[in-house]
Amino acid sequence: MSGTMSLKSPNISVIITTYNRPDALRLILLALTQQTLLPNEVIIADDGSGIETRLLIEQLSKQLNYPFKHVWQKDEGFQAAKIRNKAVLYANNNYLIFLDGDCIPFPDFIEQHRLLAEPHWFVSGHRVLLNKKFTQKILKEFLPIYKDSTQQWLLHYFHHQTNRLFPLLRIPLNKLRKLTFRRWQGAKSCNLGLWKKDFLTVNGFDESFIGWGYEDSDLVIRLIRAGVKRKSGKFAIPVIHLWHQQNDRKKEQINLNLLKEITKDQRIRAKIGINNVN
Repeated sequence: MSGTMSLKSPNISVIITTYNRPDALRLILLALTQQTLLPNEVIIADDGSGIETRLLIEQLSKQLNYPFKHVWQKDEGFQAAKIRNKAVLYANNNYLIFLDGDCIPFPDFIEQHRLLAEPHWFVSGHRVLLNKKFTQKILKEFLPIYKDSTQQWLLHYFHHQTNRLFPLLRIPLNKLRKLTFRRWQGAKSCNLGLWKKDFLTVNGFDESFIGWGYEDSDLVIRLIRAGVKRKSGKFAIPVIHLWHQQNDRKKEQINLNLLKEITKDQRIRAKIGINNVN
C-alpha cells in the first residue's frame, strides 16, 4: 500500500525510541511480528546506543516480517525529542505511532490504533506497569509476555507483578473517547498515535527539551492549540511497561520551565523542531 493514501486510510509507521536496552527492544520487535495487523514499517529511533543494540537488530533482521529502519544519533545525553524527529524524516507513511523502548505491545496494538485513527485527532494510549522482579524474569528468560492469556494476567495481578488489570479490557467507548479532547495532562509519547501531517504542522517535538521530561506534554499542547484534538485510547491500546531505574532528572526543572512557557503563549510550532534536523 502507498504511504500517500488519504487521511481516512492510515498507513502506519511505528517509531520505537531506545537507548542501550537491547533486551527490551528484542521483545518489542518480536511482539510486532505477532500483530493481527502488521505495521507498514518500524523505525528504531536510537538515542546513541552502543554496539549491542546494532548487533541485536542484525540478529533479528531475518525474523522480522515487516520493513524496518535503524536511525541512530551520537550519544550526547538524553535527546529523545531530537531522535524522534530524525526518525519521522525516515517515515514513509501518513500515520505515526510513537512507542518507547520499554513498552511492549499486545497483539492487537496496531489494529486498535488503526481503528481509532481519525482525521484531526491524536490518540493517547495507556500502560500496564510491571514490577522490578517480574521485569527481570521476563528479560532474563525472554518470556513473550504479550502472548499471555487473561487468566495469566489475573495471576500476575494477584501476585502483585502488575499494577492493574482494567487497561487490558477492550471496551468500545465510542463518543466517550472524546470527552477530554482538550486535556493535555497525562498524554505520553510512550504510546501515542497521530497523523504525520499534524506532526509536521507543529514542527514536531521541540528539541529545546534536553534530558528527561515534558517534551511529550509540550507536543500535545501545541497539537491541541493547532486544532488537533485528543482521543482516549483507554480499554483499547494498552502497552506493557517494563520496570526501569528512574531516569536522571537533573534537568527536570529546566524542562518544566520550558513547559510553563508554552502554556502561557500561543505558539504552535516547536522552536527547534523537525525543520531543524540535519
